[in-house]
Order: sequence, then C-alpha cells, then structure tokens
Amino acid sequence: MERMLRDGDYVPDGAGGLETAEGAEEVLARVLFRLTARRGAMPFLPGLGSRLHEVIREKPGARQTLCARYVAQALEEETDLSVTDVVWKDTDRGAEVTVELNWKGQPLTVTAAV
Repeated sequence: MERMLRDGDYVPDGAGGLETAEGAEEVLARVLFRLTARRGAMPFLPGLGSRLHEVIREKPGARQTLCARYVAQALEEETDLSVTDVVWKDTDRGAEVTVELNWKGQPLTVTAAV
C-alpha cells in the first residue's frame, strides 16, 4: 500500500490521515518514488532509487540512452511492469522524464521532474 503523492506532498484524507493509492495509482506512485529518489541515498536500501539526476551532466547526445538505462535500473525490482518507452526532455528548470509502462496489460504513463 502506497501513500498518495501530489506535487511532492502526501495527500491528507480529511480525517487526520493520508490517502492511500490502489491498483494502477499505487503502481504509478511506486514508480514515481523509485524514479525521483536518488540511488544510494538510503543507507539501508542502497539499490532503491535512480541515477536520473546524473543524466543532466552528460552531453545532450548521450542523455536519452543513459536515461533509458537508469530508468530500467530503477524499475528492475518491479517484476509486474515492463517499460515500453522512455523520453528525456530538457526544460527551462532542468529536465523531465516520461516513462510509458505496461502493467498487467494496462498502459500507464508517468512523468518525473529531474
């Protein structure tokens, strides 16, 4: 069970708790967390997260390939998911990554700011 995130904050349920995500929303919340957490930042979970924050330092021509590699690495423990497409896009504020997934035959899309 994952907690709902909206704009980087947990969503209150109005009763003093936090909303939880189920089904596809839960999968997307888990994927977003794995993509935005920095790999190696959690000492007891060194394999959790991604290295996407490092892509921006690379030459523009290498970013797409490296981004796809880091997304695959971040999501390798999500055995019920398959990545169908990854798109790196440079923005005024840095970059964003859009990942298209297949979860139990259902297409899902998540976009993460980098």
